[in-house]
Amino acid sequence: MDRLKSFVESRVVERVIMVLILVNAVTLGLETVPAAMERFGAVLLALDKAILAVFVVEIGARLLVHRLRFFTNAWNVFDFLVVGIALVPATGAFSVLRALRVLRLLRLVTIVPSLRRVVGAMVGALPGMGSVIVLLTLVFYVFSVMATKLFGASFPDWFGSIPASAYTLFQVMTLESWSMGIVRPVMEVYPYAWLFFVPFIVVTTFTVLNLFIGIVVSAMQAVHEEETKAERAEAIAAEKAASEEVAAAAGAMQEVNSVLLDEIRALRREVAALRDHSGRSDAAE
Repeated sequence: MDRLKSFVESRVVERVIMVLILVNAVTLGLETVPAAMERFGAVLLALDKAILAVFVVEIGARLLVHRLRFFTNAWNVFDFLVVGIALVPATGAFSVLRALRVLRLLRLVTIVPSLRRVVGAMVGALPGMGSVIVLLTLVFYVFSVMATKLFGASFPDWFGSIPASAYTLFQVMTLESWSMGIVRPVMEVYPYAWLFFVPFIVVTTFTVLNLFIGIVVSAMQAVHEEETKAERAEAIAAEKAASEEVAAAAGAMQEVNSVLLDEIRALRREVAALRDHSGRSDAAE
């Protein structure tokens, strides 16, 4: 079991899985090309099944190694679900799941550490984003009510109801054809409509949306700082362990030296005793 664990968690296996994911990305893309399917359809489908089989074996090996602890890691659960979706028969009511096979490419997120950090930062930023979303919803509701009352009579398709106004204002917020497509036609009927749309763009596009970016950047910085602290703690622990080993080795050397000195002194005494004994013997003769 230890050998299987070391093999599954080895860098070689990770690199092989990464290569297979990239190859699978190419094959899934080629499956959308009719000309490629006509010439290499059988090969592409066989290669897709072979890669899926490797993924299943890899997930099964990790389940065998970690057992129920496998599901305590969110990334492992994500891998399990992505591979599991690919095993569902893509027929009948489940035909839509055939398009979800491309989700296998997201397994790169679980393998590449930098991608895991980005996703972790985004997940960590969700609580802070909640407040921004509430603020944005409130701003949208206020401006949607105002737009419906101001422009609904002349532009019912765009501002005839609060949902229609909210969708139109969402387009304005994204700056997609907001001037020539919406604001200028409205200004032909209401010349001072810019007094409504310009503050809306400033509040939403240039202020509230930038709060999302700030929250995500702050979360990524926090994740980076935590990883830096963990690396420093590991380095300090390694240095402490090394210093303890050096101290232990020095203590052992001192003990060895002390033992050697005692033995040398004992040998000197024995040699001196032998000399005295031999000198007395000579004197007696």
